[in-house]
Amino acid sequence: MNTLPYHEQKDRDNIIKLRKLTKDLPPFCTDFFRGIEPRTSSRTRIAYAYDLSVFFDFLKKENPMFGKMDNRDFLLNQLDQLTVSDLEEYMEYLKYRFNERNQEVVNKERGIMRKISSLKSFYNYFYRNEKLKNNPAALVRMPKLHEKEIIRLDVDEVAMLLDEVEQGEQLTEKQKAFHNKTRVRDLAILTLLLGTGIRVSECVGLDIEDVDFRNGGIHIHRKGGKEVTVYFGVEVENALQDYLDERFGMNALPGHEHALFLSLQRKRITTRSIENLVKKYAKIVTPSKKITPHKLRSTYGTSLYRETGDIYLVADVLGHSDVNTTKKHYAALEDERRRSARNAVRLREDMD
Repeated sequence: MNTLPYHEQKDRDNIIKLRKLTKDLPPFCTDFFRGIEPRTSSRTRIAYAYDLSVFFDFLKKENPMFGKMDNRDFLLNQLDQLTVSDLEEYMEYLKYRFNERNQEVVNKERGIMRKISSLKSFYNYFYRNEKLKNNPAALVRMPKLHEKEIIRLDVDEVAMLLDEVEQGEQLTEKQKAFHNKTRVRDLAILTLLLGTGIRVSECVGLDIEDVDFRNGGIHIHRKGGKEVTVYFGVEVENALQDYLDERFGMNALPGHEHALFLSLQRKRITTRSIENLVKKYAKIVTPSKKITPHKLRSTYGTSLYRETGDIYLVADVLGHSDVNTTKKHYAALEDERRRSARNAVRLREDMD
């Protein structure tokens, strides 16, 4: 039986999952998901489904008009009865609530912003298609976001991290037992993330055939399904070559034969596994910094910008659809470059 490529299989799984989620939402939500399908990824639509389930749960718990209703009983025109005040109350509700398992859920600024953004998209769709007369979501102000400190590895920390992955000297005895089996793979993964800035999901999705040593690049699928080639240097090439020498001797389980990076169970490595191995090594090298695969991506972006000074190149290589996203992350570096330019232009020669 032919197996689908990883990204197609993930998309298929997400679509099946979305269908299950929409069965617990009001019937008109199906129209929304069908309408946004051409311009959103399946992963984004799943996030919308979760966010909308929280919204309708809020209406049943906090609004007497909907108290005894089941999700499937909601009618679209009932949303016309909601006001800006209702949605601001929802924003307040999101800060602190209990889920269906009676577990406490605390949303911070970005979590609240995402859920309100999902609701705005939901209302906009039906308002634009003239199925709703009112659009109170358009009048709701998004919560103010406080800028988070950008955490990256310094140059010496990058070298120390790769040394630790290669040698494993400070690992526990239990960790060393696994390290002997995964050292070459772990070094290839960390070198690839630090040397190309790809996302962890893009790393997980790599197949053996995606590595092109002739042109020095890897073929990846970006968010939204865009296919691109990301190029790597000699250090990444050497690490991948060493790993592939091992990889070709492994018998992957059925369905995982093409996966580049395998777990000890001979299956395609998962995002969680990569997150855990990054955390394991980084905790030894820089315990004061909470390093994740995304922080390795930021580290690469920082290094590339310092070397080239080209923010548009950094945005392109990292796969940012909007250069303003890149500028926001590297604003401090831009200011640093501007300061360094203050003496670059000489107006008059020094007088003896």
